[in-house]
Amino acid sequence: MAYFLQLVFAGVAQGCIYALIGLGFSIIFKASQVINFAQGELLLVGTYVVASAVLNWHLPFLLALPLGLLVTILIGLLFERLVLRRMIGRPPFTVLMITIGLDIILRTLVVVGWGSRTIPAATPFTVTSGFNVAGVHLGSSDLWTIGVTIVLCAALYYFFRRTRYGLAMRATALDQEAALAMGIDVRTVYALAWGLAAAITTLGGVLLAIDSLAIDPNFGNAALVAFPAIILGGLDSVSGAVVGGVIIGLTSVLTAGYESRLPAVVGTGLHEVTPYLIMILILLIRPYGLFGSRKVERV
Repeated sequence: MAYFLQLVFAGVAQGCIYALIGLGFSIIFKASQVINFAQGELLLVGTYVVASAVLNWHLPFLLALPLGLLVTILIGLLFERLVLRRMIGRPPFTVLMITIGLDIILRTLVVVGWGSRTIPAATPFTVTSGFNVAGVHLGSSDLWTIGVTIVLCAALYYFFRRTRYGLAMRATALDQEAALAMGIDVRTVYALAWGLAAAITTLGGVLLAIDSLAIDPNFGNAALVAFPAIILGGLDSVSGAVVGGVIIGLTSVLTAGYESRLPAVVGTGLHEVTPYLIMILILLIRPYGLFGSRKVERV
């Protein structure tokens, strides 16, 4: 029983990381109906900046983290200001291809700036930090991951429900033309969405790096692992990204924990495909995801 509870705790913590990364996708899609395929490389740049600030510049982790967030926010804002604003009104596929171009550029910059070797991740915790409850080890990094996700989700809920810019983002997501007619500055909404998404995704990446203890130029692929979470929860749903992330995290960790007890014919690596299997099964029942908005079109 303790082993099962240990896996559940680890799965929830990993799911929270997927939720944070997925939130970055959802916020941008909710504001502009565009899937940002450069999200993983924004995460990559942020984690490298934090690691360099701690290991090379000897900054405290609590100073290095805001620095990494600031760098990725600036990248997101500059990309939106210099490129995406010129693409307003263009087909979404065109904008999607531009985000893939940004993905390649950022990964190339990381390889040029830091090399292709694996480097240690910055972490304020030791491997054994935490405490035990009923035979279950509650690691400090996992507890902080869960706590940060809960606080951030509460802050986003307040932002979207109670603040002026949050309501503007929701209005723009519902109908861009109507939002423009009501005097909402859609360009500001897009910039805010990109900056907010970059910061949240980077935070998820830093927490994931703390868990993995090392990073390399392929670390940005973690965003692709989080992608089933937002598809499962609903691309345009912030709450769906959180629920989907936790489901995917639990599924992946529980499968990895018990796959050694499965028949040999099943093989290994099942935990790598189970998130996608769960995603497909959910989409067969609910094509728009668990919390996604069903589009109503005239016939």
